[in-house]
Amino acid sequence: MSNLEQHPDEDVIITTVADGTEILEPREVPLGGQRALLVRRTLPQRARSLIGAWCFADSFGPTQAPAARTMDTRPHPHTGLQTVSWLYAGKLEHRDSVGSLAHIVPGQVNLMTAGRGIQHSEVSTEDARSLHGVQLWVALPEASRWTQPLFEHYMPSPVLHGDATVRVFLGELLGQSVPLTTFSPLVAAQVDVPAGGEVRLPVNPAFEHGLLVDAGRPVLNGVEVGADQLCYVPPGSAELVVRAGDAAVRALLIGGEPLGEQIVMWWNFVGRSHDEIVSFRQEWQSEVIGEADPEGRFGVVSGYDGDPLPAPVLPNARLQPRH
Repeated sequence: MSNLEQHPDEDVIITTVADGTEILEPREVPLGGQRALLVRRTLPQRARSLIGAWCFADSFGPTQAPAARTMDTRPHPHTGLQTVSWLYAGKLEHRDSVGSLAHIVPGQVNLMTAGRGIQHSEVSTEDARSLHGVQLWVALPEASRWTQPLFEHYMPSPVLHGDATVRVFLGELLGQSVPLTTFSPLVAAQVDVPAGGEVRLPVNPAFEHGLLVDAGRPVLNGVEVGADQLCYVPPGSAELVVRAGDAAVRALLIGGEPLGEQIVMWWNFVGRSHDEIVSFRQEWQSEVIGEADPEGRFGVVSGYDGDPLPAPVLPNARLQPRH
C-alpha cells in the first residue's frame, strides 16, 4: 500500500489514560483517485511514531460491491521497511520487482522486505466482493536496512487460548513461532474474543504493545478501547488482559522492543536523514518514472497494467527525525 498522504494531520489525537497507556485515534486518509479507498490511519502520529519497530498502521473496509471502493495501488517504491498485509475479508493480488506474484486472502499474511529498495503493486481482485483488512509497516534497524529485498507468504494456524482464538502471524506468542524473516524482536497476532469473553495473553515485558481494534469495544488491562482506536501499552507488562463486552471483539496485537533509533519517514521511504530521502526520491523519479535505469535500486514490476506512481513534491521544510 502506498502512503499518498501529502499533508499529514499534525493535530495531537492521543489521550494518555493511565500509567503511560495511550489511546490513539484514527484519521481518514484517501488512497488517491476519484474513487479513493478511505483508510483509517492510527500510526504514525506526531506524538507517537513507533510501537517497537512498527511505524505505520492503516485499516480499510469493509467495502461492499457493487459500490465498493476497490484497491488499485500502482507500482510504488519502498526503502528501509517491511510491509505486512493482513485481511479480514477479500482478496489482494501482489506483484513486486523481485518477481513475486501472490494472492492474499483472510488468515494469510504477506511480508515484503524492502531493504535497500523495491517496488510493488497491490490490487483487489474482481472475485472478492468485499475488502477489509490492515496494512502495517515495520522500520528496519540501521544494521539491516540495506538488506536485499525479499517477499514471503505464510498462513498461521489458529490457537485457542482462554476464550479467544489467536492467529500469530509474526514473531512469537503462546508458544507459536512464525517462520518469517524479522530484523528486530516483534510480534503480531489477530485476537478474536466472543461477547462476554476474556483472554490473558502472556507477553514479553521488554516489548511495548499496541491493540488495534477492528470490531467491538474491548477492555485492555482495564482501559476501554473503541473500534478503530489503537491502544498503546508501554514496556513492563508481562500479561495483557482483553475482555469483550456485549459484542464480540476482533483486534490486532502488535508489539516489539523499542527501536531505539530515530527514523525519517516520508511518502513510502524510511531513512535516517532528509538528504537520504531526497536521494531516494530522485532515484525513483529518474530510474523508474523517467525510465533511465530499469535495473536500478527499485527494479521493475512485471504484469501490472498501468504506469508506476510518481513521487509527490517534497515539502519546503527539511524533514525531521521521529522516534
